[in-house]
Amino acid sequence: MVQPGILHKLEEISRTHMIKVLATNIISPIGETTEQNYQAVKSGSSALSVYDGWRNIPQVFTASLLSDEQSKRLLIDGYTHFESIVIRSVAAALNDSDIDVVSARTILILSTTKANVDELAAEEGSDGNYHSPGRSARRIADYFGFTTEPVVVCNACISGVTAQLLAMRLIDSGEYDNAVVCGADCQNPFVVAGFMSFKSLSPFECRPFDIERLGLNLGDGAATIIYGKSSGNDESWKLVSGSLNNDAYHVSAPSPQGDGAFRAAVRTLEGYDTESLATVSVHGTATMFNDQMESKAIEKAGLSDVPVSALKGYYGHTLGAAGLIESIITMRAIDDGCVLPVRGYSEIGVSGRINISNEERATDRKSFVKLISGFGGCNGALLFTKEAAAPDTSHIAKDIRTLHSVKITSSSLMIDGEQADLKYEGKEMLSEIYREYSGDYPKFHKMDIFSRVAFLASELLIRKDDNADSERAIVLFNRSSSIVSDRKHIASYSKDGEFFPSPSVFLYTLPNIVTGEIAIKNGYKGETSLYILDEYNKELMDRIVKCTFNGSGTKTMITGWVDCSSENEFEADLRLLTTNEL
Repeated sequence: MVQPGILHKLEEISRTHMIKVLATNIISPIGETTEQNYQAVKSGSSALSVYDGWRNIPQVFTASLLSDEQSKRLLIDGYTHFESIVIRSVAAALNDSDIDVVSARTILILSTTKANVDELAAEEGSDGNYHSPGRSARRIADYFGFTTEPVVVCNACISGVTAQLLAMRLIDSGEYDNAVVCGADCQNPFVVAGFMSFKSLSPFECRPFDIERLGLNLGDGAATIIYGKSSGNDESWKLVSGSLNNDAYHVSAPSPQGDGAFRAAVRTLEGYDTESLATVSVHGTATMFNDQMESKAIEKAGLSDVPVSALKGYYGHTLGAAGLIESIITMRAIDDGCVLPVRGYSEIGVSGRINISNEERATDRKSFVKLISGFGGCNGALLFTKEAAAPDTSHIAKDIRTLHSVKITSSSLMIDGEQADLKYEGKEMLSEIYREYSGDYPKFHKMDIFSRVAFLASELLIRKDDNADSERAIVLFNRSSSIVSDRKHIASYSKDGEFFPSPSVFLYTLPNIVTGEIAIKNGYKGETSLYILDEYNKELMDRIVKCTFNGSGTKTMITGWVDCSSENEFEADLRLLTTNEL
């Protein structure tokens, strides 16, 4: 029997709650430096174009994609297209900084939704030249000589914001001095077919918040921010605070009232004078429900009078890169004394009261908040400022305790160290566990195999716990991403004359969906995140868990390793943790 005990006892630490921007870079179809990108956006330029018959996709859509010439020029021999644009962006940012990537005090954090998925072959039993996200991150880190293990943030559309918040927490906690944060995604038939299955792509240029909006555009992009420690008195841009919250509403639709985005915004801005905000940099996907939700969240958060900026009309939705590209461009615009117009906007088409314009506005304010939302019910917010800011020097001392543990393999189940007696193995065993220990949530049968494993492990933990913590966090780690669902999705669109992608399959190609499933089932509205590693690394996982507790106000957490490489090959090692201030 596993006895509840101290997992980590943390020494009292002084927390600064802020990090500063040391260097940036953006690579996109409209530029390959931050300045090139900013000047293009300021001039109203966009690379959004209509694609008809692109790579055997039978439907028309509009997107911002790297040209063939640009892609060839950016490609690095021996590396995939995705890896190449990440390396190019990171290299450019490193060139503008003096940090030591070889130092044990520097970490690489990679934000992406699907990474190298375009390399995943459609042929049965073949993965072509595919590298998992964790392996790609390791290859990129090795290219530069990083000696620390990289982390991949795979948190759907909020990945770029999550990655920056993780950087702040890891530096704030004293684990690292510098973090190189890069977000990137390359559009491909996998992603395009998936969004088409949801009927969310517009054949025309997107129109955020406009009454005539028809959906989103996708975009290629990579962006890097290098972060370091800040005293609060320097003149650099500083990341001051942030929050992640699940709305526990639906895995593929936002809460109509914007509850999750509202909570993230309010928590991020707690104690801050919103009169100092130059703008609210929004997600602004130009989809019917997201724009409406976001307008309600802004109004509820008391930000109705703050000018709104949205950049999807210039870049499209760059997925894992969006949170970084949009943060960088907003910083640069404020440095230039302006709030950029919302390209494509003409007439308000949402009910929440927001301050939006299709014209550039002057500003002398030096702060902004970044909002973003994504599949799985996740929402994020970050607060940036260039003003002098007094650091929060409050002292935090906590112990983190394991309350319960669950281990599932393809042939066994252990609950708090005790072996369960089961008849079956593999996929059939999961159904047996469901019947024996749960059996009251029919949606279980619609989940992919990865989600079933994680969901069942969480259910077994929860049944041992009588503490109904609505703010419970869910932080999971894995290696294989969503490889089983990825292969199923590819099979649905890759055969000639058989373009039938399913939204229910595509949804589970986002590995963070399982955190949303757990949150929705139990009404958890705390932080939900998924991280991918090249291999199981308990020390690194514990660091992330520790800094999440200290950086989010979380009191209880479901966390651990969940991996699934096939329908009958899986493992879960989850714990229910709690913390008490000493």
